[in-house]
Amino acid sequence: MASGSIPDVWGWIRSLAPVNQWKTKDPHSLNICTSQEANQSLNLLINKSSTSRFNFSIFAESYIPISLWTSNSFQQKATDDGILDEETMLQFFFNIISGVLKYGPNNRSPFRESAIQICDDFDVVFNVAFLTLVLLVCIYEAPSELRCKFVVALRMQLTSSSSKEASKQLMRVLGSNLEELWMRSLNLGITNWIIEVQDTFMSPSPLFSYALSASRLWKVQLYCPIVAMSLEYPSSTTKDERLQFSLNYQQFESVIQLAYKLVFNENWIDVMVNVDNIRCDINQLVSEDLMAKQGYGSGEKHFLSRICLRLTPTLQSDILSVSVNKSTENPIHEIGLEKGFEGSLQPPTSMGLSVSASESITMSLKPWKFEQSVYGDSTILDWFLHDGANGKEVFSCKPRKLALWSPRSWFRNRYTSAYRPFTRQGGVIFAGDEYGESVCWKVCEEAIGKTMEWEIRGRIWLTYWPNKRWNCHSETRRLEFTESLFLTIEK
Repeated sequence: MASGSIPDVWGWIRSLAPVNQWKTKDPHSLNICTSQEANQSLNLLINKSSTSRFNFSIFAESYIPISLWTSNSFQQKATDDGILDEETMLQFFFNIISGVLKYGPNNRSPFRESAIQICDDFDVVFNVAFLTLVLLVCIYEAPSELRCKFVVALRMQLTSSSSKEASKQLMRVLGSNLEELWMRSLNLGITNWIIEVQDTFMSPSPLFSYALSASRLWKVQLYCPIVAMSLEYPSSTTKDERLQFSLNYQQFESVIQLAYKLVFNENWIDVMVNVDNIRCDINQLVSEDLMAKQGYGSGEKHFLSRICLRLTPTLQSDILSVSVNKSTENPIHEIGLEKGFEGSLQPPTSMGLSVSASESITMSLKPWKFEQSVYGDSTILDWFLHDGANGKEVFSCKPRKLALWSPRSWFRNRYTSAYRPFTRQGGVIFAGDEYGESVCWKVCEEAIGKTMEWEIRGRIWLTYWPNKRWNCHSETRRLEFTESLFLTIEK
């Protein structure tokens, strides 16, 4: 099989003759992927267990064939043009979903089969779901001498452009709640793999993102395991294995929602975009019990320290101008001058006189600072988190060692303090009530009837400073993404 191509499991199963027409009892097999060595491959087999029942299994074909995974047993419902009807294929799809979720932190959480919505291109959704299961099966079940070869081959298939498009359709089929469980199962497997082989997994990246454009809303969804994000200061590591466990087994999740509207004027159109919701969370990939046993609990984890979004219309010949709706921050400084005069009379042989003068400057500063800027026809939206003690940007500086040990530092007990700049779960929400300043592109009237494309590029920084544990470790990680957004200029 060519590198990067997805095996057409759906088409292969549907093209087989009915089981009762097989001339032999030998199972039919499909090659899923092949390692560099010609005698090592992964195959999907259909095994006939009786005259009317059969199951699917994933086999590693090496010197000795090894069964890695077996599906439920299914009742034969043959049709005139193939081995299985669509109802049985759908049951196999549910079995694939269950197989993936069993490898996740919430492996006992059942899902409702009725919640799955079947789309028109269900075959590609089925194929990429099956390939995801195969990846997890190889990470957890394949022998060590075969695991690396198969995982590398499957990774190339799952990160191809066709797989990414199919994965977007799969997410729509699963729905938001099941999507989160699915991604945590997948990224837990990727995290275990990265830790096992010390592979950054950054080429290609395990970051999964997709964008939707509908109903006057642009939405971007992001998932990335923490261990796959690049370190800003690679030398910043800790030898505390329990702290490493707490920091490694986390996943960054984010939803970026931008609302847009069109205002038609006499000679131009205003395309106005504002922040509807930006939600960022860091969620653990293992159970609370395991996190407390091998780590330091859910309180020791990274937090969002900066997010930078850049919106650019790809076809700029229709753009007349771009305007932002937020002035440069101009905070008020409260300045007070205190003077004191002290005199004291000493013994007759001497006289002491002391004078003291002091000046104090106070400034009110919110932990989060929001800025807008323009570069050409691009607009840049920036959120910065600042250290409450010295006002410095957290993502670009390291805290003072003494501050890390201070029990009164703002980042201590940062998820329970009344002055915390995060939610109690450690996430951040930027909503339209405070960050709803709009950006406006003036578009020429010749654009009416066109579907215009905007590119959104983002960089996100996560930082760790001690929360409840007494240690001096700190680090910052970064991820980047690019997606395309669309809108049609019509009244």
